[in-house]
Amino acid sequence: MVRKCESPWICKVGVLEKRGCQTGGERGMEMDGFGFFSRKTKDNLCGPGAHLFYGPKPPVLYTGLHSLSPPPPPNIIKSFSLSSQRDARSLSTAGSPDSMALLSLLVSKPSLKTSFLPLTSHLIPIIPSSTLSSHCTTPTFPLPSQSPPVPKKRPFNICAHARTWQDPYHWMRNAKDPDFVDYLNQENSYAQAFMADTQNLQRTLLEEMKSRLPTQISTPPERWGHWFFPFVPILLTVITNFITLHYKYVNLVSYGIEINLSRWLYYQYIPEGKEYPVLCRRLETEESGLLKTLLNYAKGHFGMEQVLLDWNQIAEQYGYVHVGTCRVSPDHKFLAYTLDITGNEQFLLQVKDLSNGYIVSRSQVDGVVSLAWAQDSTTLFYTVSDENQRPYRVLFTKLGSDEIDDVPVYVIDATNPLDGLQRVHERVSGVQYFLEHHYGVFYILTNAPLSESEDRSDGNYYLAQCQVEDIQSSDWQNIILPSEDMSFQDMDIFNGHLVLFVNKKSFPALCSVNLPIKFNSVNQLEIENLDPWFFPLPSSQCNIVPGSNHDFMNPVYRVVLSSPVMPGVVVDYNMSERIFSIVQQEKVRDIPGDCGSCSLAYELDTSEHLDPLNDKDKNNLNIELQRWKDFSGAYCCKTKEVISHDGVRVPLTILYSRKAWQRGQSPGLLEGYGAYGEVLDKSWCSDRLSLLDRGWVLAFADVRGGGGHSLWHKYGSGLNKCNSIYDFTSCGNYLVSEGYVHRDRLGAIGFSAGGLLVGAAINMNPNLFRAAILKVPFLDACNTLLDPSLPLTLLDYEEFGNPQIQSQFESILSYSPYDNIPRDACLPSMLVTASFHDSRQIHILNFLN
Repeated sequence: MVRKCESPWICKVGVLEKRGCQTGGERGMEMDGFGFFSRKTKDNLCGPGAHLFYGPKPPVLYTGLHSLSPPPPPNIIKSFSLSSQRDARSLSTAGSPDSMALLSLLVSKPSLKTSFLPLTSHLIPIIPSSTLSSHCTTPTFPLPSQSPPVPKKRPFNICAHARTWQDPYHWMRNAKDPDFVDYLNQENSYAQAFMADTQNLQRTLLEEMKSRLPTQISTPPERWGHWFFPFVPILLTVITNFITLHYKYVNLVSYGIEINLSRWLYYQYIPEGKEYPVLCRRLETEESGLLKTLLNYAKGHFGMEQVLLDWNQIAEQYGYVHVGTCRVSPDHKFLAYTLDITGNEQFLLQVKDLSNGYIVSRSQVDGVVSLAWAQDSTTLFYTVSDENQRPYRVLFTKLGSDEIDDVPVYVIDATNPLDGLQRVHERVSGVQYFLEHHYGVFYILTNAPLSESEDRSDGNYYLAQCQVEDIQSSDWQNIILPSEDMSFQDMDIFNGHLVLFVNKKSFPALCSVNLPIKFNSVNQLEIENLDPWFFPLPSSQCNIVPGSNHDFMNPVYRVVLSSPVMPGVVVDYNMSERIFSIVQQEKVRDIPGDCGSCSLAYELDTSEHLDPLNDKDKNNLNIELQRWKDFSGAYCCKTKEVISHDGVRVPLTILYSRKAWQRGQSPGLLEGYGAYGEVLDKSWCSDRLSLLDRGWVLAFADVRGGGGHSLWHKYGSGLNKCNSIYDFTSCGNYLVSEGYVHRDRLGAIGFSAGGLLVGAAINMNPNLFRAAILKVPFLDACNTLLDPSLPLTLLDYEEFGNPQIQSQFESILSYSPYDNIPRDACLPSMLVTASFHDSRQIHILNFLN
């Protein structure tokens, strides 16, 4: 149920970092906040499993890289980068100059040095395959004079299921060990030396990326809240004076002074010369007579724009800022937010009084994970984590008092938060419930069995409906089922509409259903019976990210659409009139005008149901969507189905330049993730153009274990985890066999759990890849999962298995990258980045050594 936030890139001094939301859902965390093109679940501003990261990294100890060939057994060819930044798994492919410079290992470095100045598609020349053989050969590029660092070995025995084995690098889990810090410094020093001859290339890449960024970055305003009279009673005197001056003897009530007159528009922008965003709001007024005059007078008196939170000020004070959660109170008087100022993801809760800008006393709490306001705007609920960063308690506090209570929350009436709790249902392993309330009725998205004989714990979700007073009933009668080719993924609810996130024919889609839903004499309905409106999309390859959508009464639903060839587009879907309008599209500079097509689009009539997956409607839909700007004329994006080891068809998205790509000769980069049911992010990223324009092929393997239809995650997790690894290698072989990539010029990239995927694939097929990039990878799976004291290990039993159980132990041990490094193989060069404060991935270095 987790979706990522659309995150265009923003350039910093000396480093390029992604602006926006990073996924945190893979470890069960709920991080949310105001974000560029962010989404909401319930009243969140950025959905569960997402957290904001803005601005430059925390202090970085530079990259380290070990040479290509031959490796001194048993060491794996490696590199290492240390940063105190947290998990960067949401960074896009080829997202930084150092990563892209490493990929030059796929070609001859001397050729790069002599040809990178003219920025043409021939920057990476065609190299004979004999020069770049995957077998161990003498490298054609210069190596540092210094030797790679060799870490100490300390005996340590590990025992499990009558097995005993040695882990001589177990001592590295102690980050305070002086030998550990010294070794990191050696690795980073070696990395600088190894990558020294790519400095000019890195600068070139950085300048290219910067040149594509828009000069102004902002989000379109979003309405939030009911019409109201602002600044009461502060403005009463001002308005009375104004009326007395201009409209003598006016009856205030007769002119509507006591009625609601205005509401807020919330938005963000990055000030000129700054690196971080500013969260702001301003008043929206109705366009009529005296009321408009009064509000304009009031706003002129108090200023048009109110700054709620300035990331730049916090960064100047602490040097680093990571905003986790932002929540404005229902009455718009308070802003609750969480801050991480060290990079260790321990968030501090603060509440700001928006009337004066001061932090509310006694509101600061450490270790906060998520927030929720009660309807009274003074009661704030929040979850806190234990010493292992696991959310374990729900507390609430009343602003202006010292009252803090421990609340075992099930369901709470937001209008009367202290009036007792209701349990929704008894916990059942593998069964989940997601509730939305609508005028005395609960809509429940669940995979609970419909009957005692049916097992729905495999991820097949449906919608149930019940009255609030019947919530504890074990038998919910009114059921809404998806169609045969569809699965329900998530939902959102508004005054007149229910929004469903679905997977339709293996592609993401959105639809709305009018509320309330009447069942009449039947208890079960299919979604088609409810006359759903499927939101028109430019293509089936779209990445869909919901906006904040705070206004419960608003029939317009905002999303951000993006694809590998289409920059992000903010679109408003009017669910009442069944039309949509394009609000804003991300601007990309320094791209030739003939690369894409563009025309203006405002309000396009799509009242007829246009299904992008229905051949009958495809032509009509394409006519409308020609108004959306994309670069499909210059870059080809296609989805192929790759046959895996067991005959299952695996989606593979392939992206390349129509002009620069050369069949059978181009280098390529394959990305995968395959865990936690998350769909691989394939949204637009302008930085990829630096590779595509040089002839690179970028491919995205949607292997099992990731998102898709209901069973896709199940068949790539737990005892089935090896399926995702086989899927990934099958995709790599497909790129080579079908001529998309030269057989000796294929690289791989993975983030976090995707690092496990890539590491395991390299161990199983060391000759398939020439180079690899692993960002904060999860590599020492067996040892990590054997230690239940580590943060979030118990939660990962559901994803990878519990090694305390022998069958699951054998499965994990069979693919754990750290435990399966081939001794006599020549392995690809690797760039591996890690975080000094990352409490999740603590065994990265063990894999390297």
